[in-house]
Amino acid sequence: MPIRNLTPRSEVQTPSLEEVPLSCFDLFTVGVGPSSSHTVGPMRAAASFSADLAEQGMLDSVATLGVRLYGSLAATGAGHGTMSAVVIGLEGNLPDQVLPAEMEEIRTRIGDTGLLRLNASQPVPFREDDIALHPLTVLEGHPNGMRFAAFNAAGETILDATYFSIGGGFIYREGDSHDGSSGREHRADPLPFRTAAQLLAHCHAEGLNFSGVMLRNELSRRPEAEVVAGLLHIRDVMDECKNNSLTRTGSLPGGLKVRRRAPEWHRRLRAEDPNRDPAFWQEWVNLVALAVNEENASGGRVVTAPTNGAAGIIPAVLFYATHYAPGMHDADQATKDDATVRFLLASAAVGVLYKRLASISGAEVGCQGEVGSASSMAAAGLAEILGGTPEQVENAAEIAMEHNLGLTCDPLAGLVQIPCIERNAIAASKAINAAKMALWGDGTHRVSLDEVIVTMAQTGRDMSTLYKETSLGGLAVNVVEC
Repeated sequence: MPIRNLTPRSEVQTPSLEEVPLSCFDLFTVGVGPSSSHTVGPMRAAASFSADLAEQGMLDSVATLGVRLYGSLAATGAGHGTMSAVVIGLEGNLPDQVLPAEMEEIRTRIGDTGLLRLNASQPVPFREDDIALHPLTVLEGHPNGMRFAAFNAAGETILDATYFSIGGGFIYREGDSHDGSSGREHRADPLPFRTAAQLLAHCHAEGLNFSGVMLRNELSRRPEAEVVAGLLHIRDVMDECKNNSLTRTGSLPGGLKVRRRAPEWHRRLRAEDPNRDPAFWQEWVNLVALAVNEENASGGRVVTAPTNGAAGIIPAVLFYATHYAPGMHDADQATKDDATVRFLLASAAVGVLYKRLASISGAEVGCQGEVGSASSMAAAGLAEILGGTPEQVENAAEIAMEHNLGLTCDPLAGLVQIPCIERNAIAASKAINAAKMALWGDGTHRVSLDEVIVTMAQTGRDMSTLYKETSLGGLAVNVVEC
């Protein structure tokens, strides 16, 4: 059913994250594949809309619904599971709480009955096919726009809202004063920063490294034990994602029929490298990145790091850090846990810079904002684990992004498969090399991380929309799908 009587919006501003405290748990969140901006974000937006109806006492009055997707969401929504995410979200489900098997049951039930349970209660006729797609219309504010409307039996609009999915699962509702982060009550960071220069200044003034600054800010919101437990949970979900992928066979879903490689690669590696010879580090890093992204591509449970499309990079480099860094091969679990926490804190500190100074949305700046930012974050985390100074850590992050500048987002058939899966493995290796290069220097370098991040944002603005998650250019049109 088409949306009717939507309030016109002419002045939409992209939310600024410059002054808003961002947590590790904003950048690393548990969700479902295949896309943080096209699956996780729309599910959160739909759930938010249904919750608003319930909170305002309007659920019983809803007779019909209208949903429209715009721009990149419409152009590649079919391959990213966007329509399914919307109907599942309208039932009140959130991506960190619903399991893939439950999602399949919901999709089947709605497909069979033609009814969804709005906010888990009110039956309303609606199917995925009822969602209107406008791939050539981009709302002011962001390429990932969506509009929801609820109508009563007389066809009158009782509530409508416009949302934007701004990357990494972050959403923003038009007209809200909030910033697209998790929606918690914001408390000022004791060591606020929006640039790498400010981050480095805190390191020098406080005698801290990147992870120490990030931890100090986290402790203003929750106890240290909770921070540590939360980050180790993130690590465990990453491991679970990888391990689940290693048990699956056959092809990935979608018309490309991409075969899963991770299970066979794992079997071969276990046979050829039973004792974890350091000579095989590259193969293990590749395996972890491929496994995580194959699980993401199949709609599995995954950690946005900082996006789903780049979800394999940080787990792969973290695997390297806790298995191949000096002293880690025979380290006890407590030592590896400590390294994991510091790695993720340092990575998140760099992720904050990308959210504040640029973007992590492929629809906004291309894949440089997803794979590039994840590679940069991972390089920083590894450099710190390897004993780098704050200047060396900043240099590692800069090197990784500098050599991802201009990376386009041109997925075949709108699926997060080709070139996305292999791209994660390549970017993980770039992050490791960037960290090692930085550690061979003394931290001084000609190009700063801030300059590279600003350049990435400018490159994204200049990049043709054909190469920004629309599947209208690049590999998406030059490779025959069948």
